[in-house]
Amino acid sequence: MSSFSTPSSYGSPTINLPTEFSEKMTTIIHRKIPDQPLEVESPAADSSIEKLNDFYWTDKAEPHAIRRKQILKKYPQITKLTGPEPLTKYIIFGVVSLQLLVAYNLRNTSFWSWKFFLSSYIIGATANQNCFLAIHELSHNLAFKKPIHNKLYAIFANIPIGIPYSASFRPYHQLHHKFQGDEILDTDLPTRYEAIILSNILGKAFFATCQIFFYALRPMFITQIKFTYIHLLNVAFQVFIDYLMVKYWGGNALLYFVFSSFLAGSLHPCSGHFIAEHYILSPPSSYNPQTDLPPVETYSYYGILNVLTWNVGLHNEHHDFPYIAWSKLFELNKVANEFYRDLPEHKSWCMVIVDFILGKDVTLWNRVKRKNKSEMKSKDYISY
Repeated sequence: MSSFSTPSSYGSPTINLPTEFSEKMTTIIHRKIPDQPLEVESPAADSSIEKLNDFYWTDKAEPHAIRRKQILKKYPQITKLTGPEPLTKYIIFGVVSLQLLVAYNLRNTSFWSWKFFLSSYIIGATANQNCFLAIHELSHNLAFKKPIHNKLYAIFANIPIGIPYSASFRPYHQLHHKFQGDEILDTDLPTRYEAIILSNILGKAFFATCQIFFYALRPMFITQIKFTYIHLLNVAFQVFIDYLMVKYWGGNALLYFVFSSFLAGSLHPCSGHFIAEHYILSPPSSYNPQTDLPPVETYSYYGILNVLTWNVGLHNEHHDFPYIAWSKLFELNKVANEFYRDLPEHKSWCMVIVDFILGKDVTLWNRVKRKNKSEMKSKDYISY
């Protein structure tokens, strides 16, 4: 059963082709779907893969600002849902404490044992995914009123990850919200090189297994941000904690943190949200960027795993109102339900990973992109 629920207006999936290469109607047999000959406006079938594939380019505005205005016009009381959630800081403290306790208990356990692996996968990866997304909440200033308090607490939430991460995530993620789909400023988007190399079953399996490395390293190659004292503090504090762990508990305790972080961004049920949020798993049968609206580019998931992940599954709701905390996103959906009920949604993050890897029409090209039109340089961007 597919993990994806979508309105019937979407046709059977095929490939999308950039109009700038269109010359005439041509029947082609694509190397990835040889049993589905297509008659499309396309280059010759032996053209380079760059011409046979492309992202869903559009010059249309991203949908969230538009929908936000529509919702606020009808339901102005939504603004009362914005602001910090006091409970957040206590949950973060509990998860960090849990990870420290498990790391201590595994300090003398062999990395190659089933106990170490299962503890890392079941407890560690789930907890560290929670920490990733706690840092996400803090990047929107949703635990404390003052931004500096959120930044500092994010450094604390970073402890179980084992590698300094929180200070860099904040500005990159704010760029993702402000410039969704921007080819330069939205570093959540895969690059053309990633799409060319990894848009096959083995490539997608590798991508899904090693997502954490792509999300950690890609931003540094695409756009640069200012290195601030918060970055320095993040690095210094994390290195200090790591040093203390290795000195007093041994290397296995730190290895538990790092391995848990890898598994959290790998083939783990909770990691399905990385793909589920913005990849188009049910592409339209045809697409002309000059005349067509782009496919839906953000997808929500309303299932049980939201309990472990700060309701990040409600991703349309989050992008529409990024300053509404995790605890009130379901209330937003309830109040403005007519704006969300007909949007395509995912039913299972696990099946999202399976469909992404095995789907012939699902590749890293399946993202909506926009040409960079901003004069602002990302390195001049300061997060608040």
